[in-house]
Amino acid sequence: MRILIAEDEIRIREGIRKLLSKLGSEYVIVGEANDGLEGLEICLREEPDLIITDVQMPNMNGLEMLEALYAKGSAVKAIVLSAYSEFEYARSAMKLGVTEYLLKPVNLADFSKALENIKRQIEEDGRKKPEKVGTLDQIMRELIGGRLSFDDDMKNYLLNRYKISSDQDFAVIVAYMGNHYEKGVNAAKASLSHALSLYEGIGYCCIDIDYLSSVIAVIYNIKSPSDFERWVQYQLLNAFMNNAAIGYTVADSLMQIKTSLDQLFPYMDWNLSFNDSVLISYPKITQIQTSMCIYPQDLEAKIKSAICAADHDKEKELLKTFPEYFSDGRVYDPREIKECFVRFIWAIIETARDVGNERAGNIKQQKLLEQIMRARMKGELLDVCEMIADTLDLDPEDDTSGNLTVRRAKSMISEFYHNGITLDEIASRLDITPEYLGTQFHKETGVTFSTYIKNFRINKAKELLIGTSLKLYEIADRVGYSDPKYFSKVFKDTTGLLPADYRKAFK
Repeated sequence: MRILIAEDEIRIREGIRKLLSKLGSEYVIVGEANDGLEGLEICLREEPDLIITDVQMPNMNGLEMLEALYAKGSAVKAIVLSAYSEFEYARSAMKLGVTEYLLKPVNLADFSKALENIKRQIEEDGRKKPEKVGTLDQIMRELIGGRLSFDDDMKNYLLNRYKISSDQDFAVIVAYMGNHYEKGVNAAKASLSHALSLYEGIGYCCIDIDYLSSVIAVIYNIKSPSDFERWVQYQLLNAFMNNAAIGYTVADSLMQIKTSLDQLFPYMDWNLSFNDSVLISYPKITQIQTSMCIYPQDLEAKIKSAICAADHDKEKELLKTFPEYFSDGRVYDPREIKECFVRFIWAIIETARDVGNERAGNIKQQKLLEQIMRARMKGELLDVCEMIADTLDLDPEDDTSGNLTVRRAKSMISEFYHNGITLDEIASRLDITPEYLGTQFHKETGVTFSTYIKNFRINKAKELLIGTSLKLYEIADRVGYSDPKYFSKVFKDTTGLLPADYRKAFK
């Protein structure tokens, strides 16, 4: 039997531990808690068979902890301890369904008898369950995973044990945590359970779903789904501000819970579209009107210039500014926000590579693309920006390395490549001879000027092919080729694919 001890007095915890060791090795302690909140968190994580809890504890007392657990459908058994012989505590415990109530100090005989009673109750519950049925948490996990079908025995069991009718309305809450999931999942389950325990009359079940990086709450016995949704929006949401994206939907039967969740979850990235945390309610979210998302080309031009000038402070400033561009009070389609992020980050990486940033060359763009496209919280996109900023920030000795003349030439190429700028024009602006510039350029970069600027233009063309819907002749013109046919030839000679084929292969 797996047991949790919730007791704020360490000597009493030690005494209970010794009593259990005397009664046999079948009693395994899976956790100890100083108060009800800690006990609730451990219960949600460890799912013990029995809780031995004191009544009077700080933060959350033992009965409040049990009430929160039972409200969410937990079938855990409990032995309640109290130093007071007042009837109110016993009566409150009995209302919760607790059958074992002991006064402290606990003697071995009473304790042993209580454990035997609990053991019989667990065995009896097992006989009443349909085959292969676990706890309510396990049932909901199997249901959401699509691995469980319901027969009459299962429906009767849920109705009799948890008062869950299969054809009632079920609310489904999704708390998507993204990159914070692994460290914060247990605390999130405890917080969500505690918040739901404050709403009178409902039952609920909270489970963690690793592959969704989310805590899912299924709520039943709701008198008014619309009133409950308003409570989630204005009360529960505040508890998760900035830590999770919160979604909400309603299923009209037990069997529709998975379908409703599958419909809601793809819309969770709409959290990116709002300035403040907003409840993502399905199907309401499908009716949102959006503004046209215009790519900030001026920011791209500025950060390219900063990269070419090795101005890392400016680079970091602009990377922080970019996400704020989409927080102007308008609502944008999250797909368009992500496409803008991809285009912006791609432009940064290509420019950094072009000016010789070796760390930028080691970035795995496919992995980065996946990270951006699956983002559902602004924090996940900010993490991408911070990673790029760290990549661009070379060691101080690297910042001053390289030929200043060549760096200035690269900066001009980055600024004027679309105008068909030549070696002679750059040399004239730098007030040096073309021969000297060509020699220095080859010495510094390992390639000729003509090869460098050709590769630079082709990389820009790749970016436009993947990130925009521009026609080929428009892309050719934007990267400095007046003849689209010649552009296609150069593109194929460089990449092995015609521009149209490249777009099909990678967009």
